[in-house]
Amino acid sequence: MDWTLEVVIVPVSDIDRAKDFYARQLGFAVDHDTVISEDVRIVQLTPPGSGCSIVIGKGAVPEMVPGSVKGLQLVVADIERAHAELVARGVEVSEVRELGENPRPVPHRLDNVGFVFFSDPDGNSWAVQQISSRADKSSS
Repeated sequence: MDWTLEVVIVPVSDIDRAKDFYARQLGFAVDHDTVISEDVRIVQLTPPGSGCSIVIGKGAVPEMVPGSVKGLQLVVADIERAHAELVARGVEVSEVRELGENPRPVPHRLDNVGFVFFSDPDGNSWAVQQISSRADKSSS
């Protein structure tokens, strides 16, 4: 039996600001923005190519401190290209870093060890790692 992770709740203080950041600056697809009442709103966004979405909102999502989620991780086939795209979209992102020694430097020296880091406007932190062997080769 498969057990797939489909949704991660990301606590934010301003839903519209967060939606703009994730959709416009990161390029996540807005799956839905549902307003149930003045006190209940759910926005689901999905990174390109991902089977897992994030949910931001109020009322129907668990109460968590905005900015308290740390270490969410995305995987890309080309970390340098991802870095350039984030910079072009106006995201404050770290330079590409090599963390550790690559156990398999072929086909690319940054596979497994190439990372960049950024945070959303509330301080929820993200890492982006290069793993080309698991990535969809058609999007490269």
